[in-house]
Amino acid sequence: MQLLRSLQSSLNECLELEELAFEENDQQILEQNLEELKKLATIAEKFETECLFSGEFDSNNCFLEINAGAGGTESHDWASIMLRMYLRFAERLGFKTEIIHLINGEEAGIKSCTVKINGSPAYGWFRTESGVHRLVRISPFNAAGKRMTSFASSWVYPEIDDSIAITIDEKDLRIDRYRSSGAGGQHVNTTDSAVRITHLPTNIVTQCQNDRSQHKNKEQAMKMLRARLYELELKKRKTEIDQQNASKTDNGWGHQIRSYVLQPYQMVKDLRTDYETSDIKNVLDGDLEKFIAASLAMNV
Repeated sequence: MQLLRSLQSSLNECLELEELAFEENDQQILEQNLEELKKLATIAEKFETECLFSGEFDSNNCFLEINAGAGGTESHDWASIMLRMYLRFAERLGFKTEIIHLINGEEAGIKSCTVKINGSPAYGWFRTESGVHRLVRISPFNAAGKRMTSFASSWVYPEIDDSIAITIDEKDLRIDRYRSSGAGGQHVNTTDSAVRITHLPTNIVTQCQNDRSQHKNKEQAMKMLRARLYELELKKRKTEIDQQNASKTDNGWGHQIRSYVLQPYQMVKDLRTDYETSDIKNVLDGDLEKFIAASLAMNV
């Protein structure tokens, strides 16, 4: 409510200043005031969207996983574009990001990555982004200049506070240690500091390679595992389970939540809400707020 009062106060000040500027015919003040009103409108839209957050963990930090679909280099490149898009989106919202796991593609892009997004309410802003994303464009990797379709998936789950009891039996874990590689590895090919944890009963795998310390990497991977297991338990209790969040869907036709078309026309369309825009450049630069708001409003 403090933000609402602050917005109201700032709006009243702008309206009073505008009235004075009109009386004095001060064009410079009018232009400055217009820019201030635009900033207030952006803050108000963000506040309006956050009013739709109703989940128990919306205020938590979250983890974002991106995985390239079938298609080799083309899908690897699309996954890296998605990673950039989400990092920009997090930056727009003032969240801090940390790439804690990344596997590069053989020729370009990435095969998979995991990003931790820190800030409140990170999970609230990102949770509706879980699903398969489809890209249509003329491939820069195709000498014939053919139009190609690529898929990559994103999956978002909240960071769970350590005080929430999740029992993990050591005998249910397989812990592999290996040498870090690619972006995020600080001891590249020098020490076995990277850690991969497999929870055998659920086959959930978490891994971390961004720290020099194997102990810290294991701690981070265990935190991710606890979050994954808690999320799994939440979904078991629901009568209608969102399959895209409960498990990773196929990266292909029939499973996508959003299409990004660069050729023969430019359009980004969310297939769940039918919200669309032709401003694909800004979308790929992280302008996702309206997609999030439409998705949240649909579920109110």
